[in-house]
Amino acid sequence: MRVVIHGLTKEFMTGQGKIRALAGVDLEVRDREFFGVIGPTGCGKTTLLHIIAGLEKPTAGSVEFVGEKRTKAMVSMVFQDAALLPWRTVDRNVPLGPEFRGEPKPVYRRVAQFFLEMVRLLDFGSAHPNELSGGMKQKVALARALANDPEVVLMDEPFANLDAQTRLLLREELLQIWEKDKKTLILVTHNIEEAVMLCDRIAVMSAAPGVVRSVIAVDVRRPRTIKSMSDPDFVRCLEKIWGLLRYEVDKAMRENHPSGSTPSQEEQTRKNYFGWW
Repeated sequence: MRVVIHGLTKEFMTGQGKIRALAGVDLEVRDREFFGVIGPTGCGKTTLLHIIAGLEKPTAGSVEFVGEKRTKAMVSMVFQDAALLPWRTVDRNVPLGPEFRGEPKPVYRRVAQFFLEMVRLLDFGSAHPNELSGGMKQKVALARALANDPEVVLMDEPFANLDAQTRLLLREELLQIWEKDKKTLILVTHNIEEAVMLCDRIAVMSAAPGVVRSVIAVDVRRPRTIKSMSDPDFVRCLEKIWGLLRYEVDKAMRENHPSGSTPSQEEQTRKNYFGWW
């Protein structure tokens, strides 16, 4: 399923007046593509995903899904916070989509088992969310999104709250899962290293109000693992994206901190965009 975005603008009314989050975003995501969106804090990345998901309406512009619908749902979303239902066990969280569609209990229970096995959590089906680690919760959230059988999977910084080692592990597992089915997947992230590791192409957004500055092809061969990060093509792509992004990040920081950023803020920025680099 292709996702075609044309002239997307979003404005919010606040106590201080009108704020423009997006200012005419034009973008096309190809069928079965792993597509990344990266940009400074506050540039409208999450708002863009919410509009694609139908959670918010744009002020202007359109989102169109182009292609034959092969599955039972159009979109599923994985949030930064796993957003699991705390009163449900893992094997009752995963099949929410098919259950709410009214599919028979034996069917959606088989679906839950299938996707829990895919994310290697079959033995934790009877656990509640508060018994899981952060990484395990995100794997359950991914299983829930896939169990909904969507054409398009949206992921909003799903690994941002995890430690570095868990992020590396889950990136590799996500790639393995995507390679099996190759659904159209759109990932929002602050982390350039993560985007290059996972994506086919990456849209670099401006500081707010957000527009797409450039779309970069990731010419790093698949399958990708942690060893890919030392590939010269990987490093060149990372440097190219940072070259485009650096001005926008600096602009966003100056607007948020007009008196100038402190050393601790600069250090945090490097961590946000480069992970362990």
